[in-house]
Formats: sequence, C-alpha cells, structure tokens
Amino acid sequence: MATNPRQPAVAPPSDDKRWRIVQAAMRRNGFRRDALIETLHAVQESFGYLDEDSLRYVARSLHTPMSHVYGVSTFYHFFSLKPAGEHTCVVCTGTACYIKGAPELLDAVSKEFHIGDGETSADGKLSLLTARCLGSCGLAPAAVFDGIVAGKVSSDGVIERLRAWQSGAGAVAVSPAMAAENEGSAVHA
Repeated sequence: MATNPRQPAVAPPSDDKRWRIVQAAMRRNGFRRDALIETLHAVQESFGYLDEDSLRYVARSLHTPMSHVYGVSTFYHFFSLKPAGEHTCVVCTGTACYIKGAPELLDAVSKEFHIGDGETSADGKLSLLTARCLGSCGLAPAAVFDGIVAGKVSSDGVIERLRAWQSGAGAVAVSPAMAAENEGSAVHA
C-alpha cells in the first residue's frame, strides 16, 4: 500500500501544533516503516514522552503493527512512556560510581521520596533516572541535576537538592557542604 509522502496517512490525535514536527519527520522519510526510531524521537522531543495515542498514531501513519512500535519504544532506554517530572535527577551507575556509592544514593532517594529508577514523584516535581555512565568517573559518584553534572555527591547532598525542588525552590542554593563536594566538578551535560 503506497502512501503519499506529502500528506500524512492519518490525522494526528489532536490539533496540537507539535504534531507538525512529527509529521515533517515522517514526510522527510516518505512515511517508511524503517523511519520508526526517527519518528519516535520526533514525538519524544516534541511532547517529552510517548503516550498511547502517539504510539497508535505513529503505528497507523507508518503502517506498522502497534506491537512493533511498542516494542521499539520500550527497548530503547531513551524513550519514556511517562511524562518526566519538573526536575530530573540522573544517578550514574557506571562501575566507578557504583563502587563509590551510587546504590546508596538511589536507596536514599527511594526512601525519602518513594520513587525508584524511571519513576516520577506523585506531585510531578521530580523524576529519578539512572545512566550507565556519565563519563565523569573521576568525579564518582556523579549525578546530573537538571542537566548539570555534580561530582563526589553524597546521599545527604542529593537529598538536600531534591528537597529544595520539592519545596518549590527551583534553583538550589549551594550550601558550604555542597560547594565542597562539587568543587571544580560542575559541568553542563
């Protein structure tokens, strides 16, 4: 069944203008099935996550079984099926960080905020993620707070930052203890 590469085969789930970005990505690739990952990236970048409506739309538009679209979206770590929180904390679980305390960081966050890896707090303010390696092994254990890498973090330091986000403080003021733990380690991810 041939599709016209200039027109989407299916109407988008809503009138949201962000669907135009997704449609442009599909159109660039002639609505081919082999453009699935690129199309899912376009949805993720536009909406922040992949919901069931977007997966069904992509499946219909690319004439691909929903099971395949769902399989690809759950196989790759980059894709998220849930909306991210207002703030994101990514804990490195690479070898150096793991040995230097990443499991303790994750346990502390889990106990304090009742969320695990890949989850978002009930109030939608905080998402906790893990990464296999941040490439900052000399700063182990490392974490990324809203895109800023922090090295040699402690459980107390992580909890302090996340509590500030929960309380609505937004940008976290750096305490003397946090300044010492991050001396020379703040870089943009």
